[in-house]
Amino acid sequence: MSTTEQSSSAEAGKAGESQAVETSVQQPPEITPSELQTVSEPTYTIAIDEGETFQTDYTSSGSDYDSLYGSDSGSATTSLTESVKNYKYHNGRRYNAYGTQYFIPNDDVQQEQLDLFHHVFLLRLGGKLFLAPIESPQKIMDVGTGTGIWAIQVAEDFPEAAVMGNDVSPIQPNWVPPNVSFEVDDFNEPWLQTPGSYDFIHSRDCHAAVSDWSDFVRNAFHILKPGGWYESQEHTVEITADDGSVPEDNILKDWVRDLSDAFERIGKTCHAHPHIDKWMEEAGFTNIKKQYFKLPIGTWPKDPVEKEIGAFNLVNMLDATEGFTNAVYTRVLGRDNEVVAQTIKDIRKNLKNKSFHMYFRFCVTYGQKPE
Repeated sequence: MSTTEQSSSAEAGKAGESQAVETSVQQPPEITPSELQTVSEPTYTIAIDEGETFQTDYTSSGSDYDSLYGSDSGSATTSLTESVKNYKYHNGRRYNAYGTQYFIPNDDVQQEQLDLFHHVFLLRLGGKLFLAPIESPQKIMDVGTGTGIWAIQVAEDFPEAAVMGNDVSPIQPNWVPPNVSFEVDDFNEPWLQTPGSYDFIHSRDCHAAVSDWSDFVRNAFHILKPGGWYESQEHTVEITADDGSVPEDNILKDWVRDLSDAFERIGKTCHAHPHIDKWMEEAGFTNIKKQYFKLPIGTWPKDPVEKEIGAFNLVNMLDATEGFTNAVYTRVLGRDNEVVAQTIKDIRKNLKNKSFHMYFRFCVTYGQKPE
């Protein structure tokens, strides 16, 4: 196996070089129907085992999800039911109802943050949605698609490909390219797609959601065609400052340690990135490549590209703080609501500290199923 680890840019600053630069940050433009060449209402299915009998008291009608179909995958499917939208609520935030419990909200506030994070990733990769050497794919799967923004954009890039995104929450937009479909599914359950049927499988930021990463990677290998590619994109849950400008006892360091500890308690890990290449090799992948990219937080870098990424990422982190923290701190770590509310304020205050030359990393790993 050939595994390489690179950094996307040189060190952006040294101690004492921070600049108090005010940057006007604009949210990335939303995808609207007028920007798509051809659009249609999204198709949803619920993936179930062929041996199951799916019972429900109510099937939705007259909603955004009327355009439903039977999946061409190896699984039996049933129409999206109202039960998957019986969301759970905690401290004013909304969480998924279907599948494995996930402690990050799925409401409009968090969806906007996820789309902004997508923009940060695109900036970091120079506008690329992936790095794997894909040519003329016919079937693409986006595992844990979230808002569906990656699936929609890759469908526009490959209009001849059928793109399917799955997630435990049916939160994707009402208008999508005609070659996109969405499936309500839990990737911690058996993958029911037809073996050997996909040319490219993509997953991004599934840490803290996957119960068994080695099984997750094996499932991707199983449903890929020979010669197909799987790409994992995971950002690290850590605060790094090469010049030591963020003290070890700072609340930001405590925050990421607390998050990591909490998810370990419930059988998830925030640190999949160091092991992805090993799991891929064990599953049978070849031609594995691994790269790390710095994602600065704030406008401290001197380089204009790094500064832009840092500006967007700062807004992203400020928007994400409550959603990442609230349920985890109160429901897993058992902390008082008022204490957690103050902690969130302190985290946001420290994220805006211009003397902190901090970043986290973005790990992209891809490999090929042998021909």
